[in-house]
Amino acid sequence: MQLSSESFKDGAVIPGEFAFCQPDPTHHVRLGRNCNPQLAWSDAPAGTRSFAVICHDPDVPSKGDDVNQEGRSVPADLPRVDFFHWILIDLPASVRQLATGEYSREVTPRGKAGPAAPHGTRQGINDYTGWFSGDHDMRGDYYGYDGPCPPWNDEIVHHYVFTLYALDIERLPLEGRFGGPEVLAALSGHILAQASLTGTYTLNPALAG
Repeated sequence: MQLSSESFKDGAVIPGEFAFCQPDPTHHVRLGRNCNPQLAWSDAPAGTRSFAVICHDPDVPSKGDDVNQEGRSVPADLPRVDFFHWILIDLPASVRQLATGEYSREVTPRGKAGPAAPHGTRQGINDYTGWFSGDHDMRGDYYGYDGPCPPWNDEIVHHYVFTLYALDIERLPLEGRFGGPEVLAALSGHILAQASLTGTYTLNPALAG
């Protein structure tokens, strides 16, 4: 199974239009367009009954003490954890692409509605739900796609891994509110094939090429 994108090449920088935040010379960051990228796939295995898409960043700091703090940096050797940016399940087996902006076209304070989504799909909550939990103006359940916004003072470039799963069931056995860990557990034993595409992104001007 092959996964590709017209929005960015595997291993290349993700353009700003697909990011939650973009660089700003005065305030470090500003909100981006936050469009979901185009994804397309081929050569799904026989017996595929649905697809799932997960986007995660494996480079998120395990401690937030230095994140976005003036005069400090997030050290490169700090242990990193996963941050889920998009959880999309129950894509019909007949679907072969997701259009740019089909699932997200802007930053939505307090989060987009969910879990119901186009094509009869469902979307889980991403990890901005936890990130904004203490922010009165932004807290809420963030369903669907919300793009990159790594710390502007991080010493490493972040990687965003989009993974497509071909499944042997039409609907994952999940109800109500769910996130990345719950979907990964539900996928177990149902994956016929998978393919990934990775883009990079940074808000640190010292790392931007």
